[in-house]
Amino acid sequence: MLNCGKLILLFLGIFPFIYIKGQTVTDETNRACFNYFQYRGMDSSFDKKIDPTKEYLNPIISGFYPDPSVCRKGDDFYMVHSTFSYYPGIPIFHSKDLVNWKQIGFVLNRPSQLNLDGIRLSGGIYAPAIEYNRHNDTFYLITTCVDGIGNFLVKTKDPFENNWSDPVTLPKVGGIDPSLFFDDDGSAYIVHNDAPARVPEWEGHRAIWIHDFDVNTDKTFGERKVILDGGVDKSTRPVWIEGPHIYKIDGKYYLMAAEGGTGPNHSEVILIANNIKGEYKPYEGNPILTQRGLPESRTDAITSVGHADLIETPGGDWYAVFLGCRPYFGNYYNTGRETFLLPVMWKDGFPVILEKGEALPIVVTKDSLAPQQNTLTGNFVWKDDFNIETLDYKWTFIRTPRAEWWSLKDGAIMLNAIPQNIYEVTNPAFVGYRQQNLVFEAEIEMVFTPQSDNDLAGLVCYQNESHNFVFGKTLIDGKSALTLDRSEKNNKRIAEYIIPEQKSRNPVILKVMGDKDKYSFQASFDSGTTWIDIASGLDAKNLSTQVAGGFTGTMIGMYATSTKHSNL
Repeated sequence: MLNCGKLILLFLGIFPFIYIKGQTVTDETNRACFNYFQYRGMDSSFDKKIDPTKEYLNPIISGFYPDPSVCRKGDDFYMVHSTFSYYPGIPIFHSKDLVNWKQIGFVLNRPSQLNLDGIRLSGGIYAPAIEYNRHNDTFYLITTCVDGIGNFLVKTKDPFENNWSDPVTLPKVGGIDPSLFFDDDGSAYIVHNDAPARVPEWEGHRAIWIHDFDVNTDKTFGERKVILDGGVDKSTRPVWIEGPHIYKIDGKYYLMAAEGGTGPNHSEVILIANNIKGEYKPYEGNPILTQRGLPESRTDAITSVGHADLIETPGGDWYAVFLGCRPYFGNYYNTGRETFLLPVMWKDGFPVILEKGEALPIVVTKDSLAPQQNTLTGNFVWKDDFNIETLDYKWTFIRTPRAEWWSLKDGAIMLNAIPQNIYEVTNPAFVGYRQQNLVFEAEIEMVFTPQSDNDLAGLVCYQNESHNFVFGKTLIDGKSALTLDRSEKNNKRIAEYIIPEQKSRNPVILKVMGDKDKYSFQASFDSGTTWIDIASGLDAKNLSTQVAGGFTGTMIGMYATSTKHSNL
């Protein structure tokens, strides 16, 4: 059944109109109507039989959900992630067992909280850190908007209400990766990454600073201080000490941070002090988490692990959430940086997440799990028929929307073909879903009548403005056609298919099938009974972070534009 209704082409003078369920749409506001989106994950690493009441699979959240931070109030856990220049910003999840999570909203869900206009895709929101302050029963989220307002915090009494405050900027806190710590006496501090006190001595030389913070005014005060210069062993010239967190455990202060950069040399290190401002002494067994140096040929390899956060359960057990990557070979991965969970062991008074030389396990044992239907990790099928009044939390936009170019109506989502496209640093008419598997299929059903050869709507696989695939319907020499373009800095037309006249008004299903670094594209005009191969086995390493750069993962979604050719 065609949700968009019967599509009738009317002519009034020389101007075409489209009738969609009672809506008249001129060629100036041409719309694409999408009846459904379906995603299927098929990773071999997830094809493992486990007992979900006492075992779980890593990653606990797959796809582009990097830089996890977690906190607890009572027996409720909350977790957040970086979103860079995607909107809404910072998804927030809730769990009772640290394994089975449900998204409850976004921290930054209003344009007044998040202005991403003109910001590069891998700018925007970095490394949010969430903390619960029991002294005033308030949740705090502190983060950085890179290329935007810099470091800021928002707060709420109840994360379920989705009513976090507008940003409170922190002009005296520079650098990135701030996090808050609330001590037993109610005093508060901010730690963060920034340049060292003096001229950097090597490339990647950074420092961890600490500020006093007043919870009554939401301002820092006093003199800031360096508590870690360079890393745990300055003589080795460590790079990119970042992502700091402070914990107080048994009267001691622990400073944990990432070291080595976000690639394969990523790691997590730990230090201890008797005083909040140091002197911090490193654990002799550092790093407490890394996968560097392990054989590349190992089964189900996970790389680049780090950027961790520790959490204690109500029963006194400790766990760590952290990011990692699942390459299909080498350092190539299209799924971005994902979220993993491991129990923490204690050695010589220090928390250790994973012993040196040990490969990160896919299957992990944990007691008292409460399994639920899960489309956050593993192999699953997820379909959105757009039958509710609001978009599902899985969807995201590129930058802050400034116009109402999309709508939900009668079991479909409609996108206006606006004069912006995905090759520009703007807010195009694109609604994206994270690629969560190395092997997957995704498809849409669409009704669209292009009015000119500049109009295009369809399915996009998007890593950034210059690295993507665009598979859509348009006009070529006045005839309806499907086109497939591959972008790796420059665009290349891969395929064109002229649609037979008798099918040009039919709904079309567009499908992408991904198998690690090879993607194939198909189309159907008869509800999936027969398929037309548009292109097979295309090199999709252009969607990998290794090729495209930046910090994001691949988004797959629906798209409409009236300026499709600007990067051809």
